[in-house]
Amino acid sequence: MLKEDVKLKEALIIEGGNRLEGVLEVSGAKNAALPNMAATILTSDEVIIENLPDLLDIDTMKKLLQELGTEINHIKDKTYSFKLANPKSYTAPYDLVSKMRASILVLGPMLARFGYAEVALPGGCSIGARPVDLHLKALEKMGAQIKIEHGYIKAYAPKGLKGAHIFFDKITVTGTENILMDASLAEGQTIIENAALEPEVVDLAIMLKKMGADITGEGTNRIVINGVKELHGTYHKVIPDRIEAGTFLVLAALTDGKIIIKNYPSQYLEYVEEISNKIGIHIVKLSDNEVLIKREEKLRPVNIETKEYPLFPTDLQAQFMTLLCFADGISEITENIFENRFMHVPELNRLGADIEIKGKTAIIRPVKKFTGAEVKATDLRASAAMVIAGLVAEGETKIYSIYHLDRGYEHIDNKLINIGAKIRREIVE
Repeated sequence: MLKEDVKLKEALIIEGGNRLEGVLEVSGAKNAALPNMAATILTSDEVIIENLPDLLDIDTMKKLLQELGTEINHIKDKTYSFKLANPKSYTAPYDLVSKMRASILVLGPMLARFGYAEVALPGGCSIGARPVDLHLKALEKMGAQIKIEHGYIKAYAPKGLKGAHIFFDKITVTGTENILMDASLAEGQTIIENAALEPEVVDLAIMLKKMGADITGEGTNRIVINGVKELHGTYHKVIPDRIEAGTFLVLAALTDGKIIIKNYPSQYLEYVEEISNKIGIHIVKLSDNEVLIKREEKLRPVNIETKEYPLFPTDLQAQFMTLLCFADGISEITENIFENRFMHVPELNRLGADIEIKGKTAIIRPVKKFTGAEVKATDLRASAAMVIAGLVAEGETKIYSIYHLDRGYEHIDNKLINIGAKIRREIVE
């Protein structure tokens, strides 16, 4: 049986209420690693990437790159080399793309380097519409001819891509990343307006610059790229995962153990820390990359709105909702990024939460405790919320569909077992 087939059948059983103490180490950021890997398509040289997390989504991207002809070698722990000298295919097939929406990231670099790309319309998370139209309109502005047929995006640029002035109507992280990669090899200057500000976008720009790209303005909403003839190989280390770090912050506060978070990227979590302080959680800096999480006895209610970086990330919404169930008053969370991202609410209510949804706002009334129950992980970040809830619930919590968890959290059960959690996996039919 294939690794992912086993994952589909696994459940996580958590015995709640154990005191947790020790160190939780933050892994490399999945949302940085995926574009880093896609960028290796842009050169025929070898590119070495360090700190790649061991995740299902990373495995999917490796398979996708190998499908295109990339040679991938494991150098040492979490470090791999990538080399695409001679492509054997220009198609990203549905069986891989359907597992992970970020597969769309190969579209830009393939088109930029080879003048042709065929990518299945993406799948991945089930948290609402995430149209790729913004990517496609931008590529057309750069001279690409695009048609969609038989469920595939077919993009042609026989004369190469030309620099253009790109205005994104809506902030798009993967759209910004795709155009960054495209424009690096396009003829002339490209300007991206309303570019995404996320650290993962900045990290991709840094990697591309190490490969020889001419980019300025990354980390602002206006990025300027002057195309170059070719890019070369480089060595790049994936940045720490700010969402995993934020998840560990909530987990440490709610379980109230003595938990140190290592590789903690405080520079990416300033607004999250501000909200945490309002709730009554304090981040004590021990060194450049280590923090200790402390909390006040009474947690205070807050109102949170999800927004694009640098404000509150939608990817921490479910975790903070779990935390606010134990605040001393009513809190509200408004979800502005994705529709359909409250699927964890009925599952939290099964554990004893008192949450009501009104439109795009969740009203969270305080409860004294959670009690263990059978719940379902409905998406990647909701699965993390279920784990946190299970750790503080009385009795046993059984979480189904945990393959979502393995898409974005590296060996999280082992990390938690090492600090005292009672967790095991079970195959379910």
